[in-house]
Amino acid sequence: MAGRGAEAEARLLLQEARESIEAARSYRRELRHRLGGLQQARQQIRESATLTRDVLEQHFNDLKGTLKKLLDERLMSLLQEVDAIEQESIKPLDECQKLIEHGVSTADDLLQEGESAVRGDVGQQNEKLCNFTKKALHIQLDSLPEVPSLVDVPCLSAQLDDCLLTILKNEIFRHGTVASRPPVQLEEFVEKPGGILVRWCKVDDDFVPQDYRLQYRKSTASHFEDVYVGSETEFIVLHIDPNVDYQFRVCARGDGRQEWSPWSVPQIGRTTLVPHEWTTGLEGYSLSSRRNIALRNDSQSCGVLYSKAPTYFCGQTLTFRIETVGQPDRRDSLGVCVEQQNGYDSLQRDKAVCISTNGAVFVNGKEMTNQLPAVTSGSTVTFDMEVVQLGPSSNEGGNFKLRVTISSNNREVVFDWVLDQCCVSLYFGCSFSYPGWKVLVF
Repeated sequence: MAGRGAEAEARLLLQEARESIEAARSYRRELRHRLGGLQQARQQIRESATLTRDVLEQHFNDLKGTLKKLLDERLMSLLQEVDAIEQESIKPLDECQKLIEHGVSTADDLLQEGESAVRGDVGQQNEKLCNFTKKALHIQLDSLPEVPSLVDVPCLSAQLDDCLLTILKNEIFRHGTVASRPPVQLEEFVEKPGGILVRWCKVDDDFVPQDYRLQYRKSTASHFEDVYVGSETEFIVLHIDPNVDYQFRVCARGDGRQEWSPWSVPQIGRTTLVPHEWTTGLEGYSLSSRRNIALRNDSQSCGVLYSKAPTYFCGQTLTFRIETVGQPDRRDSLGVCVEQQNGYDSLQRDKAVCISTNGAVFVNGKEMTNQLPAVTSGSTVTFDMEVVQLGPSSNEGGNFKLRVTISSNNREVVFDWVLDQCCVSLYFGCSFSYPGWKVLVF
């Protein structure tokens, strides 16, 4: 008995040791994972600091170059203005100088002639003196050109306001800021069929946003592209390939500002849900290349356009967005159904729930008392469903109830849809009697 007790105690100790070893391994693994997280955090700080230094140096070098260019251009303009004033002011003085110099030359000639006449022979003196006197009278020795006084001619100067330096100094000292983190960050990614709902929030209480700007790219791509600019804090990015990583980033523009804030830390989002697609080949409808947009064309053929597969699962939100409208008809329908049934011109039938373009709601072909607003261009109609099982045999095919919420134009109706079979995934569909209706599904 003592031997068996010792053996049992040894097994217990061995089991406890093994559990302790596994706990230690798990602890070490978690610590190493956290070390990796610390390394990523340190790398982000250092890389962002290096990038910020480069951006600041490049910006201020560009600024200095631009300022020097502007100052040089202004200096050249002022120097040209000085040259123009100088030339325009000197021109009349040059003309006056020519006139005076011509008078001086004439007076020199007259002096030489007069002195010659005075010193001449007595026989010719009278004649020379007579000619000299006539010439002197003709020249009008008492007529002198007017020379402007110094107060009447330009005296150039430069007027330079020293307050420019003060203004520039104040603006330069306020120019640019360094933020330890962006004012907005990505908050949540929600998978959608063929899309991702991206939510973000501001993390700086002092920042007052006016607009947000969301960008994305495939993780293998080199450039981000804009996908949303506006005042909302969430957006559904469509045309997302399933099981592919995409990078997202967001920034904001402050109230009354023109420049955008720094980008948030990029984060990866993906969806595993295949996109909703309409069935191809129905004559009355034309489809987009991704088959998520259906346009009722001019064909006289009518019928219900169904989804390619039962891709709507309970617990998700199915959204129809009306891109363009045509003439409404009471038999029009947008909704979901258990199965495809050809031969019907509307989803207003058994095993289907739908809304008509006039806002009427139908359950298994019967119109409800509650009604939603009529759909218009830009309207969004959403279907939300959750399973409510009735009875112990519901999984084996008994009564099955779905809680349905249909929303449109800020109003909604809620009701229970009872089926005779278990349905976790459903088809969706639409029908329009007249052309011009275009519907996007996601």
